[in-house]
Amino acid sequence: MNKKNLPGFTLIEVMIVVVILGILASIIVPKIMGRPDEARATKAKQDIRAVTAALDLYRLDNYSYPTTEQGLEALVTKPNGLAAGANWKKGGYLDSLPVDPWNKPYLYLQPGAHGEFDLYSLGADGVEGGTDAGADITNWEQK
Repeated sequence: MNKKNLPGFTLIEVMIVVVILGILASIIVPKIMGRPDEARATKAKQDIRAVTAALDLYRLDNYSYPTTEQGLEALVTKPNGLAAGANWKKGGYLDSLPVDPWNKPYLYLQPGAHGEFDLYSLGADGVEGGTDAGADITNWEQK
C-alpha cells in the first residue's frame, strides 16, 4: 500500500478542529463557571424543603413544632419536654441534620417572624441580607 493513500487527517484538518473546540470552550466555559453558586442555592432550597417537610411531620405527631431551644436537633433525637400524648417517631424525622452548601448549620426560629417557624441559610457571606451568592435562602420566600 502506498503511503500517500493511507487514511487519516491532515495537519490543517486537525488544526481546524482544535480552533473550533477552542471557540466553543470560550463560549461555554464562562457560562458553566457561574453555575456553582446557582447549584449551591438550589441545594439549599431543596434542603429547606426537606427539613420543612420533616418539621410538618414532627408537628403532626407532637402537636407543635420544636421550640427554638430544641432546635432542628429534635428531628434527629427525641427532645425533652414533649407535650403529653406526643408521639415522637422512633428513629427520628431525619437521619442527620443537613448543613448548608457553605458548611454552616441551617438556622431555625420558632415562633418565626415570617410564619410558624423560620428556617434559613445566610448564604455564602454568612450574614443576614446580601445579594447573589450572599443572599439569604429562606422557607418563607419559597412559598
